[in-house]
Amino acid sequence: MPQRDDATTPRDPQQIIDEQRREIDRLREDLRRSEAERQRLRRENEKLKDELEAARRAVYRQAAPFARGTRVAAPKRPGRKAGAAYGPRAHRRPPPHIDETYEVPLPACCPHCQGAVHRVRVATQYHEELPVQRPIGRAFRVVIGRCTQCRRRVHGRHPLQTSDALGAAAAHVGPQAIAFAVLLNKRFGLPYGKITALLRDRFGLRVTRGGLVHAVHRAARQAQPTYDALGATVRGSPVVTADETSWRVDADLQWLWAFVTAETTVYAIQPGRGLAQAAHVIGVDYPGVLQRDGWQSYRQFTHAAHQTCLAHLLRRCRVLLLDYPAQPFVTAVKAILQAALTTRDRYHAGAVSEHGLAVARGHYVERLGQLLQRTPSRRLTVRRFQQHLIVEFDAIFSFLFDPTLDATNWRAEHALRPAVVTRKMCGGGNRTDRGATSQQILASVLRTADQRGLDATDVLVALLTAPTPTVPSCLRASAAVR
Repeated sequence: MPQRDDATTPRDPQQIIDEQRREIDRLREDLRRSEAERQRLRRENEKLKDELEAARRAVYRQAAPFARGTRVAAPKRPGRKAGAAYGPRAHRRPPPHIDETYEVPLPACCPHCQGAVHRVRVATQYHEELPVQRPIGRAFRVVIGRCTQCRRRVHGRHPLQTSDALGAAAAHVGPQAIAFAVLLNKRFGLPYGKITALLRDRFGLRVTRGGLVHAVHRAARQAQPTYDALGATVRGSPVVTADETSWRVDADLQWLWAFVTAETTVYAIQPGRGLAQAAHVIGVDYPGVLQRDGWQSYRQFTHAAHQTCLAHLLRRCRVLLLDYPAQPFVTAVKAILQAALTTRDRYHAGAVSEHGLAVARGHYVERLGQLLQRTPSRRLTVRRFQQHLIVEFDAIFSFLFDPTLDATNWRAEHALRPAVVTRKMCGGGNRTDRGATSQQILASVLRTADQRGLDATDVLVALLTAPTPTVPSCLRASAAVR
């Protein structure tokens, strides 16, 4: 009987190669699936980041969204609370002056039982009513003559006239009506169609939308020298606050710039948001202090001193701390900036002296400088914030070196807020370049009039009734006083 061979039979090399190839193919398939899953997760991650960023922008948007969001499951009862929690009780006060008085006698008999009625007392009820207004029709009988020497035509002009046009163009809309239309359109964002309906229904004044558009453009032409003078005032100001926002012109993306001082605002609609557009109003060699946000174009004003907006920096700190709670670098930066603002407030309140301000200023500069020299964080967004602070370092604490400066660019943001509301109501901007020019001129005049405590209607009427475009005396006087 033959013996059994227990030795291992050698394997066929080809069989081994085939098994290894199958294993390689399996690993390659696993790798392909892993890569596909990784790409899917990356796309999903980017989508979620975009949605989160959009939600955060919505929180800080200058105009609230129209949607209320989800309905509250158990809403509070509307109106004031009963009892002691009602709050202060108030009522409408009588008008300061009485123009009309009407006697309201007793009825001849009781309206319920037809019985006799005797007089008890007299009570007074008040109305404050809008007057019923109708257009004033004016006729200017213009005397036309001819010079005996040069033989040129000469005619008079009344202070209420807005134009010298006669003949087929002799019928005009008055300066008060044009000023009212400018205010409704440029300040309150009312479209021309609604303005014509309001003038027709409330005042009985009939004018077409095209007529209003031409009247507004004429007001802008009359205000062009004033706009140029306001630009010169801003360029000569020692401190200017700047900001910009998107603005559409004929559906093309442009930018509405705002350059603001304590008494003057100049808007400029430009095709970009670079240095050339920013320098259009104040000049590339502006030597004063520029209060602005962290947009890179502002840093290219190398002749100017700078104050970056601390509100923007603190906002970035709050957003980063939502993603990375208790992140040490961001927490420390936030504490330094808030402490600097507190010191500023205490200085203005008289609780901190000049010497104390200088000591605190050096302390904050030293703390932030040492913090920025640390090893960058592993988080990409935190590293970007750290790099931004390094670039902006010289502009962060300027308001502590000169306490008259603002620590934020709030002036420019306030100036842009009405434009943002108008943009939402009027389709995003202007339809033509001419409309954009009129927009920037008239909006600048109206905003400056508000800053200087002037009646905007008086300013516009003065512009419209001037024989030639010039700076009205009310604006010249205000500028001289300041």
